[in-house]
Amino acid sequence: MKTIIHRSENRGHANHGWLNAKHSFSFASWYDPTKVHFGALRLLNDDEVAQGMGFGKHPHDNMEIITLVQEGALEHKDSMGNGSIMRANDVQVMSAGTGVFHSEFNPSKDEPLRLFQIWVFPDKGNVTPRYDQQTYLPEGRKNTWQEIIKPDTQMEGDAIFIYQQAWFSLTDLDATNELSYTNKKEGNGAYVFVIDGDVEVAGEKLKRRDALGITEYENFNIKASTNARILVMDVTMIELG
Repeated sequence: MKTIIHRSENRGHANHGWLNAKHSFSFASWYDPTKVHFGALRLLNDDEVAQGMGFGKHPHDNMEIITLVQEGALEHKDSMGNGSIMRANDVQVMSAGTGVFHSEFNPSKDEPLRLFQIWVFPDKGNVTPRYDQQTYLPEGRKNTWQEIIKPDTQMEGDAIFIYQQAWFSLTDLDATNELSYTNKKEGNGAYVFVIDGDVEVAGEKLKRRDALGITEYENFNIKASTNARILVMDVTMIELG
């Protein structure tokens, strides 16, 4: 087993007034050559969007874009004709493929929007753009794993698919509880992101918004010191070049 720790306080930070963003991987004006990607995982942005503000219409192509709303509401519109309001526990996937435009706004007049936006390199290029959205209730992840993202080659279950050999799983652990995670595909790595709480993962102590990248493993344990929420992103360990 090999591990790499990404501490919360070492993330990139950009505060634009209307947008307060923390970057786990190099993004926009923040660049760290040691944090460009973790395998197929390209981006993990921790965004807070002010009331009535948001991202205007902008393009993407050949990227799997996953959005997890944590608090507030997110209004989504795209060039495929989709329009929706997402709230906490909602997960959205957009396969940009040959190209898509979309916008994302906080429609609330009095509540901030907090979300995670995650980009994953696809294993299929120039696919027809697609959109999907699903609600995953907290009771489905209480001291167990709740799979929210899976590969397009594995259609069983309730998880939304993306074009990559990747699986995303959430858990809400009660304090003192322990949960084991098993590698989904030989050669994949796991990027363990602590959304809330204090935990010990594979023997490493992690706090809120810390992350641990794990490779060359079969399984590992997560022990909760406090009530905690954890997201595991199990991804192909591709090399860029």
